[in-house]
Amino acid sequence: MSSSTKNAKNMSFISLIPSVWFGVFLLFPILMTFLMSFQKRGTYGGVEWVFHFDNYIRVFDLIYLKIFWKSLLLSGSTTLICLVIAYPLAWALVTLPQRTRSVFLLLLIIPFLTNMLIRIYALKVITAFDGPFIALLVQMGIEVDRFTVSQNIWLVMYGMVTTYLPYMIFPLYAAMDRMNFSLVEAAQDLGACPRHVLFQVLVPNTYKAAVTGASLVFIPCLGEYLIPDLLGGAKSMLMGNLITEQFLKARDWPFGAALAMILIFLLMIFIFLSSRSKGGASGKA
Repeated sequence: MSSSTKNAKNMSFISLIPSVWFGVFLLFPILMTFLMSFQKRGTYGGVEWVFHFDNYIRVFDLIYLKIFWKSLLLSGSTTLICLVIAYPLAWALVTLPQRTRSVFLLLLIIPFLTNMLIRIYALKVITAFDGPFIALLVQMGIEVDRFTVSQNIWLVMYGMVTTYLPYMIFPLYAAMDRMNFSLVEAAQDLGACPRHVLFQVLVPNTYKAAVTGASLVFIPCLGEYLIPDLLGGAKSMLMGNLITEQFLKARDWPFGAALAMILIFLLMIFIFLSSRSKGGASGKA
């Protein structure tokens, strides 16, 4: 047997490992969830394997559609806010001297060394009913509803932005770091104002990175469970919380599986649109 044949077999075996991993730990669970979504909830919370479409019909109830819309709106708003904040931050990082830039990049990475649960719970403690934030407002003579301040949708959005903002910054930073800065200098020499430099030079050259960052923020936000649960309480029921409630509290696994499949379908649509958007941008370029 020749060495080229052995190398080909070794490469085939190596490529088989991730394929098996992908099938066992991703495709198989999704397939089981899909099959379960067509079944019936048992009397005591079990699963009766009786094929029907009632779970998907129930998904289109107005109360669940409102939760879907609220989740999409919150995820989209979070993504937009991260994009607006990340552009100037990434630009500021790229224009810093190399040594100073490394320090600021390290400061962005440091929070990720702490578990997300600890970070979100720390924010919950600060804004709690008897936390320091409300105590400060009281000392300033500002009358507030403690329950409203400690748990609300704006606090959920703030928690999502602070959690996922680096996922938007790093792709933009990498794209700007590779960008030809002579284009910016040429635009400025021709009299372009900062707004024209941003939208006619910077954005077209970092469009793919922005789409990648939007995907990295929007996708986990849409299925987020922990942040709405800790910072929003019962006031902020989103898709992730709804699915969790069906599996853990309502014990309606088939309906929870149907909701999960709808969420996966929405994410697949977003991924498809993102890939088409990137392809269109590369085609124009």
